[in-house]
Amino acid sequence: MTTLTFMIVLAFVFGYACIATESLTKVNKAAIALLMFVVCWTLYMFDPMQYLSAMHPDYTGGLAGMAEKVTSIIQEHLGDTSTTLFFLMGAMTIVEIVDQNGGFNWVRTVMKTRSKRALMWRIAFMTFILSGILDNLTTRIVMIMILRKLVADRQDRIIYASLVIIAANSGGAFSPIGDVTTIMLWNKGLITAVGVISEILIPSLVSMIIPAFILQYQLKGELHVPEVNSGTEADLGDFTELQRRAVFCIGVGGLMFVPVFKSITHLPPFVGILLVLGVLWTTTELFYSHLHRGHDQGGTMKRVSNLLSRIDMSTILFFLGILMAVACLSEVGVLQALGQGLNVWFDGNHYIVTGIIGVLSSIVDNVPLVAGCMGMYPVAPTGDMAVDGIFWQLLAYCAGVGGSMLIIGSAAGVVVMGLEKITFGWYMKKITWIAFVGYFVGIVCYWALRTFVF
Repeated sequence: MTTLTFMIVLAFVFGYACIATESLTKVNKAAIALLMFVVCWTLYMFDPMQYLSAMHPDYTGGLAGMAEKVTSIIQEHLGDTSTTLFFLMGAMTIVEIVDQNGGFNWVRTVMKTRSKRALMWRIAFMTFILSGILDNLTTRIVMIMILRKLVADRQDRIIYASLVIIAANSGGAFSPIGDVTTIMLWNKGLITAVGVISEILIPSLVSMIIPAFILQYQLKGELHVPEVNSGTEADLGDFTELQRRAVFCIGVGGLMFVPVFKSITHLPPFVGILLVLGVLWTTTELFYSHLHRGHDQGGTMKRVSNLLSRIDMSTILFFLGILMAVACLSEVGVLQALGQGLNVWFDGNHYIVTGIIGVLSSIVDNVPLVAGCMGMYPVAPTGDMAVDGIFWQLLAYCAGVGGSMLIIGSAAGVVVMGLEKITFGWYMKKITWIAFVGYFVGIVCYWALRTFVF
């Protein structure tokens, strides 16, 4: 490792430490993440040729074309990041539209119970199932909105929200469309839909059930349902019950349609999200256009043009900074070297290697980690590295479920962090060890299935 590479890694580690101690420093994590992004790439520009020659051996532009090449690299990473950010903003807006116009009311009724523990299990299984159908990022947004309607006490709600993070990551791991990393592996042909569902479903379910079992002992007694604000429920009269259900079906049904749209058109998922947003936006505008003018005056606050201002931009910018900083680590070869080192240190034991990669995915974004692994390890015709082999299936499980161990270990965890204002320190103290237990037992479960069943 060169001195410059060490300085880039040090800048990332220092920034990460500042994010982890946000509750102490009182500096917004988005500001730190943006500084990490800029500082890492600025250091990169002190001597970019050493990295271009190592990571892009096909580059022949020399010093004259160096700046243009680096710019194109950053723009490429920014393009990849932006697709995720637009997906996130679209999903958050769709859920906000559905929520503000009463679309989740009947869902709340179905989930409603006085028992805190009963609600926990309902939340856990619904999140797990939905994250396998929808993308787990969207699932978390939906479930947090429902929790806000069911749980008044914030201390209880952040426990439920933590379980939502775990259940969503677990549910996304067994489905080829449930998480960005499984989509990557599936599209690359490294796993098959049947293979990953049949062999990862049970370990993923175990990794959710065990944390839920432990967390239920932190909840006792009955729920205190949030008080209904007259200014909130009364406004729901803007739409009829049929219209509210239509908004729900278009919003949530549209989100479920996104993977289908992608498979048909082969366009990025964010295009499908924008399609759903456009349809839902148009539908609600048509509904409002038929309201009486006096009644509509109050309802205009719920129109999409106003709801857009409610998007949590600090979360979006935090996500942007983190992903672009990690992209810099990838461009200097740190992630790739780490993956190769793990393989050498542990003599090709794929359970240990993927297990450690899963732990690392709770620290850095799992997308570049999985992308790095896909580039490092060739597909073999047979054995552990073959299609649906132990390595690739475990990678799907570990990269997805491992992100639950830290709240910033997954994009959706970051979203929950922003929505419920959960601190990094609280999550690490209360939830990290519980998520790790579920994660580890899931790996053991997968080993038992591969050894004695498949």
